[in-house]
Amino acid sequence: MAKKNMKKSLPEVPVGASREDAKLVNLALQGGGSHGAFSWGVLDQLIEDGRIDIEGISGCSAGSMNAVVYAYGKIKGNDAARQALHDFWLAVSNEGQKFSIKPNPFEKMMGLQVTKTVISRSMSMMSKLVSPYQLNPSNINPLLKIIESQVDFEELRRRAETKLFLSATNVRTGRVKVFHNNEVSSTAVMASACLPEVFQAVEIDGESYWDGGYMGNPVLFPLFYHTQSQDVLIVHINPIEREAVPKTSIEISNRLNEITFNSAMMKELRAIGFVQKLMDEGWIKDEFMGKMKYVLLHSLRAEDVLSDLNAESKVDSDWAFLTMLRDRGREHAAGWLDQNFQHLGVRSSVNVRQFCDFS
Repeated sequence: MAKKNMKKSLPEVPVGASREDAKLVNLALQGGGSHGAFSWGVLDQLIEDGRIDIEGISGCSAGSMNAVVYAYGKIKGNDAARQALHDFWLAVSNEGQKFSIKPNPFEKMMGLQVTKTVISRSMSMMSKLVSPYQLNPSNINPLLKIIESQVDFEELRRRAETKLFLSATNVRTGRVKVFHNNEVSSTAVMASACLPEVFQAVEIDGESYWDGGYMGNPVLFPLFYHTQSQDVLIVHINPIEREAVPKTSIEISNRLNEITFNSAMMKELRAIGFVQKLMDEGWIKDEFMGKMKYVLLHSLRAEDVLSDLNAESKVDSDWAFLTMLRDRGREHAAGWLDQNFQHLGVRSSVNVRQFCDFS
């Protein structure tokens, strides 16, 4: 119902075309394996709606993949961006099926996925005992072939108008590395998505990199310094809060995974809140106020839409699963626009202090 009301309130524009009065917004896309299809759905709905334009995207892991695919498609227009995202995730599914474990007839009859779960947990245990340098000495990564088949990185660097900020973790220094448009490549995307238990570290210009989620999932600061828009919309994949205390080993592992991959972003949110407090309460001298950006923060939280999924499903590439996540993303984004579009460019739609204790 909300979606229908939204469409009636808008002037008629072609699907995939932005309105002249569209608001400029930055996106921060979290990583999370297959759960990145949720962000695909969010992007798809935002493009179709047409009320916002995306100035910059900060991403890591699956968020980086969504970012470069969107930016490459956007070169040719909004409809091309939507198609590019669809084609990328379809390619992920097709490639993933080559390695998937199909349920046996008994599991189909009972509606179970026992075999897939057992194999997934066995591989997880194996990765903790054997390094990827031993388990995968040839360093085969199917994602590299997929991203190179879907994106012409030379054209992306030359023509993309979307500002890209892809993060990876420098293995040697432990610091975050942000790849900007002129540095974006398939190798940079692989560095941003390099889980050290699964893949060998990605080497770029003599430095080795792991997944960017360890230092920021994703990093937010490039959006403050390198874009004009004040608005930052975080598309969460990893739930920040869960009501139930985990009791089983799997539940504990899942929750630790979520906390770990949210921790760096939580620190940045705390910093945003601190700066907002200083500016709101007049602690900054007038001559310095113009040098600071008052960030307007917005958030598509994952608790209500992804909390029923565990970490194991982040490797599920079944097309029905991916499109289910896409549809959840579309629905959640439509609801968010209905409730919060009016706040863009005006004020934050979330209170940063809800994320962190400032007492």
